[in-house]
Parts: sequence; structure tokens; C-alpha cells
Amino acid sequence: MAKVAFLGLGVMGGPMAGHLAKKGHDVTVYNRTGAKAEAWVKANGGAHAATPREAVKGATIVFACVGNDDDLRSVVLGDDGALAGMEKGAVFVDHTTASAEVARELSEAAAAKGLGFIDAPVSGGQAGAENGVLTVMCGGEAETYAKVEEAIKSFARACRLMGPAGSGQLTKMVNQICIAGLVQGLSEGVHFAKRAGLDVEAVLDVISKGAAGSWQMENRGKTMNEGRFDFGFAVDWMRKDLGILLDEARRNGAKLPVSALVDQFYAEVQAMGGNRWDTSSLVARLER
Repeated sequence: MAKVAFLGLGVMGGPMAGHLAKKGHDVTVYNRTGAKAEAWVKANGGAHAATPREAVKGATIVFACVGNDDDLRSVVLGDDGALAGMEKGAVFVDHTTASAEVARELSEAAAAKGLGFIDAPVSGGQAGAENGVLTVMCGGEAETYAKVEEAIKSFARACRLMGPAGSGQLTKMVNQICIAGLVQGLSEGVHFAKRAGLDVEAVLDVISKGAAGSWQMENRGKTMNEGRFDFGFAVDWMRKDLGILLDEARRNGAKLPVSALVDQFYAEVQAMGGNRWDTSSLVARLER
């Protein structure tokens, strides 16, 4: 078992760090709100530190899961950042959904200090983090990835190296592109079934057995029909992710008309007060 650090104890990071502790790793945590770190230690053991630099002392692997590019830079760089305290040969694993650009930037900064870096965004939402069944998409060097794969599997059911630094973030963008279109299609299907006077649950049950079936249909179709939108991954976060991938598309020339449209639909959900509703709330804008 390794001595590790975990930076960021939100709805994803807290459970992920908890699984590392349950597997027997020696975990030191850092969170911007110190009270949350104290509560985590009380529930899981280990230790907490006042700064990222202090948290990473002696750690062979440092994990992070924070909000965005700027949050990530704030815990990695600077005098109190993780890179300032990590020992040569240690590896920084970033589970934040961020830009490929910042992944490459931080990979270079880590390499300059003799450290490894893996960008490793996750899919599976809050439930996946709590149950330890996340999917992890990684970017970086194969030798570096090999050092951290087993530790990542503490909270993941699937983990794969996708290519050099930034490739994990680019793969996560593909994931979000696909989800955006699926959720909008499912929302329209549920809405249409209601307007047509059909038994929506019966419709979903039968079509889920055919080509229309998907994870979204199996897990969110019924709750969308019931108007329940409290299942973790929030609209605010999805809009952040869509913004990242649309920026990347402008750089690489990819045409993403559906993703751009769904981003605007989520903006309408935010205007309805649905910032913290989960992503299946797209159906709500159709039923206003």
C-alpha cells in the first residue's frame, strides 16, 4: 500500500479518497475548506494538512479532483502548491475535468521537477464515486501510468491510458458530447410519449430492450418522467464541461452543432433555477 495525498474533497473527491483509505493506503487530504478535511479524517482516518504542499510530503502518488483549470493551478503551482512539496519520482494524478491545455501545461511543469503527471478525468458521477465504479480516462507516459493504475482501481471499474498528456481530457470531452445528445434525445422521447397519452414507463421498458436502449434510459428515464432531478452531476458542471469541449472544438475544427445547441438548452434550465438539478433535467424545459 502506498502513502498518498488527495487534494479536493467534493462530492467526487471525498468518496474517491475514502476508497483509497479503505484499500489500506496511507492517505493525507487537503481541502480548501478545512472543516471538510477534518470531517473526512474523522470518518476515514488518515491525516489532513493546511496546504497542498504540506499534504503531499512523502507521498508517492498525489491525487486531485477540483473544480476547473484555475482551481487546479491553485493546488498544483506556486509556493504552497503540490509540485513544490512532492519528492522526485512521485506522480500527480489529476481527476478534475479540465482542459487538455492545462493538462499539457502541468505535465511539463511536473517533468521539469522530475515528477510524473497523469490527466485522469472520470465518468460515473457521484454514485460512481461513492460505489467505487468510476471509469477513468488517462493521458500521459506509459511508464508513469503503470505506477498509478492499481491505486486508481481503488475507486474505478475501468481505467485506460488513452495517449500522451491531454488525451484523458480529450476522451472525457468525447464522453460529454455523447451524453449531451443522448439526454436531449431521451428528454424529447419522454416528452413526446406524455403528449401522445402513452404509458411512459411501459414505453421506456419496451424500447430499452432494443436499439434505443442506453445507460441514460435505464437509469434516468423513469425519474425524468417523474420530474426528479436530484441524481448528482449538476447542470452547472455539465455547462462547464460543454464550454471546455466547445473551446477545444474551435481549436481543432470539429463541428459540434448538437453539443452547442444542448449547451444553450442547459442555459435555459439554469435560467429556470435548475443550476443544481442533474443533467436529466433537460426534459423540464420541454414541459414548462
